[in-house]
Amino acid sequence: MCSGKKMIFVIVATLAIAQSALAGDPDILTDFVVPPNSPPPDGNFFTYIGFRSVVNGSVPPTFKVVKAAVEQFPALNGQSVSYAMLIYPAGAVNPVHTHPRSAELLFLTRGTLQVGFVDTTNKLYTQTLQQGDLFVFPKGLVHFQYNADPMLPAVALSAFGSANAGTVSLPNSLFNSTIDDSVLARSFKTDVPTIQKIKAGLKG
Repeated sequence: MCSGKKMIFVIVATLAIAQSALAGDPDILTDFVVPPNSPPPDGNFFTYIGFRSVVNGSVPPTFKVVKAAVEQFPALNGQSVSYAMLIYPAGAVNPVHTHPRSAELLFLTRGTLQVGFVDTTNKLYTQTLQQGDLFVFPKGLVHFQYNADPMLPAVALSAFGSANAGTVSLPNSLFNSTIDDSVLARSFKTDVPTIQKIKAGLKG
């Protein structure tokens, strides 16, 4: 390959790598984005009060997540950040899921949590978190959180590097979808009645 072609190849390859490294929320050309037909923003536009009910409320009977993403908090549009508060009653689990557009940085503010994720080689990384610990779930990888304490609740805050990290719940995506039961049975090397039993259990 001549030197000119080599140089073009290097430039194209470098640009491709740089583009993939920059993939994420789109950049904006203004300080912030105001929804169309909205009045001029004031301090209220940049304030989210959705966590008040959680902070001042009682522990819910089942796992609960309260999001502060662009859908709930429009001021996040273009800012490449979002937040979530997660409340785990005793014995509650946040089922296996992924966030396709962001890593998750979880900060445990109360209780203990068993957490883990699986990498692309199917290796499981787990940890038991204590109050005050941080744990990072890499972008797009399957992960979970479980409050194994039979008596005490746990509370965590999660930060995301996207205004809309997205959540793909594996149980719901697989068993509450329209994928044919026979396909699921073959995929999990079981039979259709077992798949139907799993589906019924998820609806209960």
